[in-house]
Amino acid sequence: MHLKDTEDHISFRAAARAWLSENVPAGPAPRDGAASRQYALDWVAKCHSGGWSGIGWPADYGGRGLGPDKLVIWYEEYVRARAPSVHDCTFVALNHAGPTLIACGTEEQKAFHLPQILEGRSIWCQGFSEPNAGSDLASLSTTGVVDGDDLVVNGQKIWTSFADIADYQELLIRTEPGSKRHKGLSWVICDMKSPGITVRPIRNMAGTVHFAEVFYDDVRIPLSSVVGGLHNGWATAMTTLGFERKTAAMGMQLDLSVRLEDLIAMAAPKPGSAMAERLADLRAEAAALRAITYRTLFRDQANPSEGSLMRLRFAELAREISETAMECLGAEALADSDWSHLYLESFSETIAGGTAEIQRNIIAERLLGLPREKRA
Repeated sequence: MHLKDTEDHISFRAAARAWLSENVPAGPAPRDGAASRQYALDWVAKCHSGGWSGIGWPADYGGRGLGPDKLVIWYEEYVRARAPSVHDCTFVALNHAGPTLIACGTEEQKAFHLPQILEGRSIWCQGFSEPNAGSDLASLSTTGVVDGDDLVVNGQKIWTSFADIADYQELLIRTEPGSKRHKGLSWVICDMKSPGITVRPIRNMAGTVHFAEVFYDDVRIPLSSVVGGLHNGWATAMTTLGFERKTAAMGMQLDLSVRLEDLIAMAAPKPGSAMAERLADLRAEAAALRAITYRTLFRDQANPSEGSLMRLRFAELAREISETAMECLGAEALADSDWSHLYLESFSETIAGGTAEIQRNIIAERLLGLPREKRA
């Protein structure tokens, strides 16, 4: 792996930097609600008009088909320019719903949904977690019964990010009666305006609404909305999680590095002090995480479970950086600021996308080959 820019990379980096310098919106983004939705969609539309939306997607589906080397450069320039967060309400659509449709969807599904995602016309959420199957995805119990040309869906999802402002949902349900664990599931496209859907937003301790409960009461979803085949949802879901925990996380990790450099500048610790040593350790941890990510991205046959390695360390490091920021701020940490907001939000990082315990199990069993945990 070589990270030194070639002439082609230098030209690409210059083009990305120039476009971002002229187009990144001024001022902070709204934190939640309809205003955050419109802000995010406007930004995606602007990126699309400039040729910078879905740049890793295949050209046949509206992207630019760029490889990981240029995706890395794009994200490096993106966070350097302080562009809108890569983890906003468009994250699911652009980073794993769209790629999952490209990998597993029908041509009709791709033709209808992919342009909407790329052009900033639809928001997606992810309906995987349930009250009794939060991180143990295989134990989910929301059902879909085949009735004519439809699935009739009943059940509940929880911790569904941006469900209150989403147009569509990547919904995982049990469609084969009597099936257990990974078998008999289906990954379906759910129109969030379908009759029978109730969304109850959850306000978190940071004061923002990003999560929601979603209830399904005889919701009819056409069988044509099944992605990857009826009862074959586990394979489709693993495709989705592969995107979520790997390439989609790259921008988040780079953004974390920028946040850390901001903290170091704010703290301005005395050389040799305990705080200087702590910040140096965090900077080394961020560099190590970045190196692991790059190594995985540039390997031809990376183990999909390596995404858990990166996801786990990212979540823990985000928490450590926010805690250090609170210590640096002292009493000022009690004020409503970007740092206090990030600190409160950071508690959810070790739950989102699978809890830290689940990520450790995946690392232990699938990467290290340790014995499987006894299931309850």
